[in-house]
Amino acid sequence: QVQLVESGGGLVQAGGSLRLSCAGSGRTFSRYAIGWFRQAPGKEREFVASISWSGGRTYYADSVKGRFTISRDNAKNTVYLRMNSLKPEDTAVYYCAASTYTSGSYSQYDYDYWGQGTQVTVSS
Repeated sequence: QVQLVESGGGLVQAGGSLRLSCAGSGRTFSRYAIGWFRQAPGKEREFVASISWSGGRTYYADSVKGRFTISRDNAKNTVYLRMNSLKPEDTAVYYCAASTYTSGSYSQYDYDYWGQGTQVTVSS
């Protein structure tokens, strides 16, 4: 089992940057792929990015490709989401999740453990 805690959210102007962190507990953290998802008010939760257990494979939603970068440091049990060129439509609660599908997955149903989320608000 793994517990996840997100941090780094906040209010930023359009065009700005934020770096989210997902800190995991437990010695098995490095065995999990980690995904980032987001949910805006009144909308479905959507996939943002994922990274394999080793960090060697990453996937991105088309809407964030080229602007967001996912990375991980297994020695620190932490996954990062660097978000550049933020847009108002990026406003959402961002969640990280852990999956035993070690390559990562686009589907939220492939993730077993979820954090509580961190709010990102981008003003125009």
